[in-house]
Amino acid sequence: MHADAVLVANVGAHGKPAVLYLEDLWIKDVTVTTGLVDTVTIPTLLRLIQGGKLDLTRMTTHRFPLGKAIEAYETFADAARTNALKVVLQRA
Repeated sequence: MHADAVLVANVGAHGKPAVLYLEDLWIKDVTVTTGLVDTVTIPTLLRLIQGGKLDLTRMTTHRFPLGKAIEAYETFADAARTNALKVVLQRA
């Protein structure tokens, strides 16, 4: 990865297809990788967040107190209707 590279991680299920316009991305030298969450990606993402290199606030669409975990999960599961991208559970 180049020193000036930006990493964006979108972990989760999407409620509808995500359209990527490759003709716009290739000229900008954008690399797109896909895969399932595994034991390598989660620690890497946590390090990026802790190091301030990945700002999730711009991706967070919904916040719920921990006691409303079921409602949070239902919101995320119905992302096409709720427009949920990242759902955050917060301790009181």
